[in-house]
Amino acid sequence: MANDSYFEGGSTVPTRYWHVLDNESTAPGHDMRVQCDLCPRYCALKPGQRGFCYVRASHNGQVVLTTYGRSSGFCIDPIEKKPLNHFYPGSSVLSFGTAGCNLGCKFCQNWDSTKSREMDKMMSFASPEQIARAAQEHQCKSVAYTYNDPVIFHEYALDVAHACRERDIKSVAVTAGYICDAPREEFFSVMDAANVDLKAFSEEFYKKQTGSHLQTVLETLEYLYHHTDVWFEITTLLIPGLNDSVAEIEAMTQWGIEHLGPEVPWHFTAFHPDYKLTTLPPTSLDSLLRARDIAKQNGFYYVYSGNVHDKQSGSTFCYHCGQELIGRDWYELSEWHLTADGHCRQCGSKCHGHFDPQPGQWGSRRQPVSL
Repeated sequence: MANDSYFEGGSTVPTRYWHVLDNESTAPGHDMRVQCDLCPRYCALKPGQRGFCYVRASHNGQVVLTTYGRSSGFCIDPIEKKPLNHFYPGSSVLSFGTAGCNLGCKFCQNWDSTKSREMDKMMSFASPEQIARAAQEHQCKSVAYTYNDPVIFHEYALDVAHACRERDIKSVAVTAGYICDAPREEFFSVMDAANVDLKAFSEEFYKKQTGSHLQTVLETLEYLYHHTDVWFEITTLLIPGLNDSVAEIEAMTQWGIEHLGPEVPWHFTAFHPDYKLTTLPPTSLDSLLRARDIAKQNGFYYVYSGNVHDKQSGSTFCYHCGQELIGRDWYELSEWHLTADGHCRQCGSKCHGHFDPQPGQWGSRRQPVSL
């Protein structure tokens, strides 16, 4: 429960996706409950109570966002770190997040901010216009809503995205895709690209390891592919013994081919022990390469490994002739064999994605920014 002083100040704004629970009395003196309808948790909140995400709360008979304009920090990253390998490679992206999360992943590697219950840790304030202007001044191609899941700061993310569009700055969502239908449509209507975590392909994993459900994430992926122009890539963090079996990778990538398409890039990334899963070993390169092989055998054109140093599985190859199109050594680009309009120089086949005539030159730098 939160006291009223928590909601004072400019960081609290009303939200749209909620309703009053019908079975609660609205008479004076009764605690009217409201339900948040942003994500499938459907948190039912009494006055002053926060949802699972910790940043959406009941106040004055409505659900409010308590972190509008407040960030855990700003940093300029390579776009490949999101990871997005087919969205203006080599370009720089201004990254930011807030606090809280609507998933409870036991393996969270940003747990110090996503699980934070100390709002004083978030000292950076920035309006949407300030963020868009900073991205333009630092010559960033895009702004990334990341570090924690942007669906929980839905209203702030939308306003930032609109401000960015006025300056021709792209918007990138790094998300687990755990969001309801109506807010999903509004959210992705202002995004240009996304990386979506498909954390596993079993309901048991999602329930036990994240406290959420698989089906909603699959619906988000299908929605993006069939109903939007958002460029998106998929990331699966392989955790030894939990989601890295041959059978699960087979089922997952077969679903992807049947319900999405072969041109969607897929990143299999290495787990490192953290948060509540500190006793498990790190993911081996062999495990990542095995998953990559399975995905490619099932028809995906572009499959990558991440969080490990392996130039071969981090580079982009033409799906038709095998020519190396974009060489990557960690986040540094080397070879570039794309035409100005994004086709293979050797055979002329299209490389799917969004590309500038020349690769960006940001490299692997990580530059903190004060707004």
